[in-house]
Amino acid sequence: MKAAVWHGVKDVRVEDVALKPAKSDEVVVRVAYAGICGSDLHEYLEGPVFIPVDAPDTLTGGQAPLTMGHEFSGVIEKVGADVTKFKVGDHVSINPTVTKGISPDNLDVYDGYSFIGLSTDGGFTSFVNVPEENLYHLPEDFSLKLAATIEPTAVAVQAVKEGDLRFGEKVVIFGAGPIGVLVAAAAKAAGATKIVAVDLSEVRLKKALEMGATDVINPSQVPDAIAAIKDIIPGGADVSFEVAGVQPTFEQAIDATRPRGSVVIVSIFAKPISFDPMQLMNAGVKLTTTIAYSKETFQQTVDLVSSGQIDVQPVITDTIELDNIVNDGFEALTRDKSQAKILIDLNQA
Repeated sequence: MKAAVWHGVKDVRVEDVALKPAKSDEVVVRVAYAGICGSDLHEYLEGPVFIPVDAPDTLTGGQAPLTMGHEFSGVIEKVGADVTKFKVGDHVSINPTVTKGISPDNLDVYDGYSFIGLSTDGGFTSFVNVPEENLYHLPEDFSLKLAATIEPTAVAVQAVKEGDLRFGEKVVIFGAGPIGVLVAAAAKAAGATKIVAVDLSEVRLKKALEMGATDVINPSQVPDAIAAIKDIIPGGADVSFEVAGVQPTFEQAIDATRPRGSVVIVSIFAKPISFDPMQLMNAGVKLTTTIAYSKETFQQTVDLVSSGQIDVQPVITDTIELDNIVNDGFEALTRDKSQAKILIDLNQA
């Protein structure tokens, strides 16, 4: 079968691979659709970031070269002898996080984690082995194409939960890339009444409006972005989300937040930044972070997306073939800011 295999920086090859034997607690998933994540793009452009190359991953035993892809949906093709909750033909979403599983759910991911598709073979191929504990049932009448966006949406849902967002509150989102616009959708579902998206790209701001933002601000077109935010939300946001991953937006997120409000860092920062802690203290702003999601959050996201309470359709901007993943996928995301979520259609692969 064909697979998109990571070998090194800007070296992803579509090549023939053999499916490894499935373990007794695993199922074989026939992949329907898989999304290209920002972390996949980081691996393509500057990896290895998460992909183990010098030694096998301590949790999964995986090592490069490996098949990428951790945002995917599919149908169960085969079940292992010890699998009890799933059967052949079930439609599934995959939670790709692999953890030690010895801590409570809300702490588990912080005790060490890996990812299917980044530390072991993933979903940029026709068939993949997935442990039963990573599977989530989908309604059979729900689109497997839309289901491929559940994983990144879970990141956004977890971020909203970390911000302790309440009904009627107001938020600002710095960065309107794929995760930023999904945060807008999740904040809308959580009852936010004002959702302000801030980005330098007009096409991304338009996408944010499609996904649930009530207002948008392009800092290049206003004298003072913070003043513009506070014209819309007097006193400042209850919760601000930093989803751009650069120092200026980190500082702006603090300045845009009301006293005793919260800033949630959602971005994976490519390099360290510096800041003055007194900026936080003088403003009375609380700072928190989020990474991935809990198992509870993933199930909640499955329910929110499959019921239509979070509309993920607008985040999908292109569907491509596996053979074209480098040029129409990774390179397109690098050069074209109008792209949000690009899916690979694996039904014919």
